[in-house]
Amino acid sequence: MRLKILITIAMMSGPALAYEPLVEKQEFTLENFVTRGGKTVPEMRLGYETYGTLNEAKDNAILIPHYFGGNSHAAGKYKEDDVSTGYWDAIIGSGKPIDTDKYFVVSVDTPVNLGSNDPNVITTGPATINQKTGKPWGMDFPIMTIGDFVDTQKGLMEKLGIEKWHAVMGASMGGLQSYEWAARYPDKLERVIPVISSGWADANLIAWLDVWASPIKLDPNWNGGDYYTGPAPMAGLAQALKTITLLVNSAEWTDLTFGRDWAREGADPGQSWANDYKVVTKLNEASAARVAQSDANHLLYLVRANQLFVAGHPKDGLYQGLFNIKVPVMLIHTDEDLVFPGNAVRETGSIIKSDGTPVEFVELEGTRGHMDGVFGIAQAGEQIRAFLTK
Repeated sequence: MRLKILITIAMMSGPALAYEPLVEKQEFTLENFVTRGGKTVPEMRLGYETYGTLNEAKDNAILIPHYFGGNSHAAGKYKEDDVSTGYWDAIIGSGKPIDTDKYFVVSVDTPVNLGSNDPNVITTGPATINQKTGKPWGMDFPIMTIGDFVDTQKGLMEKLGIEKWHAVMGASMGGLQSYEWAARYPDKLERVIPVISSGWADANLIAWLDVWASPIKLDPNWNGGDYYTGPAPMAGLAQALKTITLLVNSAEWTDLTFGRDWAREGADPGQSWANDYKVVTKLNEASAARVAQSDANHLLYLVRANQLFVAGHPKDGLYQGLFNIKVPVMLIHTDEDLVFPGNAVRETGSIIKSDGTPVEFVELEGTRGHMDGVFGIAQAGEQIRAFLTK
């Protein structure tokens, strides 16, 4: 029944045109950036993209922080012949829910971005050269928090001359950054839309994030993070990416996509160790393909940033940051999510609205689990459009 509903929605909506014009990657540098932990990064160089036009009053800007494995490419194409568009192209563009005829959309690469070897990502992290040593930072790079990511975005905000965001909206780790904006800088935004994310990293998520990181640390090439002059921990990174892919999707997706099919016709896994199942080989191939553009240490830093997350100041306790949110909130989630389950999102919303802050909930349908917040976001398009105009 669910599949029929999704097919009907897709047929009604029709194919959406990619955001135009072609997107240009831009960059900015924050000098002597001080982390929330009190460490200094002499040059924090990051990339960003914009869609639409900033109006004269500079009051039409919307910030889009990205998810764990993502980057600032939220919409459009870099070249006409690009096969794919930015991950939220379905809702960003002329006439779309985040209407670029009306809004100026800003999307920023985070520090320690996973895709540090991707030519379309500009980030600063362990793989970056430390000016003092002339060598990559490695694990000497300061531990980063979600709050540090937000503070780099605040730095860009000031460079652009924007005093207040019309909205901040992001998926997964982007949702964590959205909460952080609303909790720490309530006077700097008018509304917030966290997608597939809750207000803190609970014990289950902390443990799963450690599972994501473990294959890297077990790879002998990791060498405590000191591998930039030798072989990188490619095998460990590939296994980490494979584990992440499996958790952020759903059993419904794996069953519908692969079933119990063998990787090769006639190659029975019960007859030889050289034979395997299609789901295993496809996950292995996908993760191996992404390794070349990723950095293992960067993944570890992202893991720690997410483990540390509590909205607001951690010293204030688990919930105070959520109580500090005073702007209207829309929470978009799915009960098929294994990373940020629907119950955790609803509990977060209950805490935020307990003192009168308006909170709306939108539930997504789909077969991709956590990733429905990326691939299925168009379902919430009209609710997003209405929320942005309130």
